[in-house]
Amino acid sequence: MQTNSTTSDTNRPFLTWQRIIDWAQEHYRYRTFNKDERIPARPGLLYLVERGSIRLVGSTLISATTSKKNPRRNPEEAFLGFVGAGQPFELVAQSPFTLQAYAHTDQTNVLWMYWHDLDNWPHFRREVLDAFRYQHQRKLLWLSTLGQRRTLDRLYGFLTLLTEEFGEPYINEAEPDIVRGYRLPWLLTHSQIGSAIGSTRVTVTRLMGKLRSKGLIYTQDDNLICLPTDHD
Repeated sequence: MQTNSTTSDTNRPFLTWQRIIDWAQEHYRYRTFNKDERIPARPGLLYLVERGSIRLVGSTLISATTSKKNPRRNPEEAFLGFVGAGQPFELVAQSPFTLQAYAHTDQTNVLWMYWHDLDNWPHFRREVLDAFRYQHQRKLLWLSTLGQRRTLDRLYGFLTLLTEEFGEPYINEAEPDIVRGYRLPWLLTHSQIGSAIGSTRVTVTRLMGKLRSKGLIYTQDDNLICLPTDHD
């Protein structure tokens, strides 16, 4: 497994990235969010995650009729994925479906701009477009995973995609020079996983136990999900 470095700080010239941060701070377009705090994002703007991680959630109104005269509509939410540090994102509004963004970790830094602001940094503009193309390719893989008939296959495919994109190497204390696998850098609840793969929290908990028993996943530290480098 390899983590995504398309838009990482190692590829982006530090001077350019620092100029963009300075520009955002000067124009009051830079803010730090705490875990689970909603990002007040709106359509038409480009957002960049400077540090931390963003959780994208989609919601749509569904009918929950209590009486013929007093229908009630409740939002139904679905977890749509993450945006990591160094990556861009935008929100698209299409009634009745809406997107929302939340800080998934503490001290998540986000800056925003209009698309025409990218004219100030033409090389960075190309990088942003490349990042969106990469995200589109990942979404196609996600859709392919969600098309699996068995919930277990959807679950394992979903965890594999997340770990390939955001995973960090983990090691065994007895063999510190050997990478044993890759782990997600933040917690992900079974409810969030269930909403992403079209299942329930109870089913996800049961199937996670199956994956552990087969040695396909592990948990480390504060229940961080890990995938081993081999499955023998």
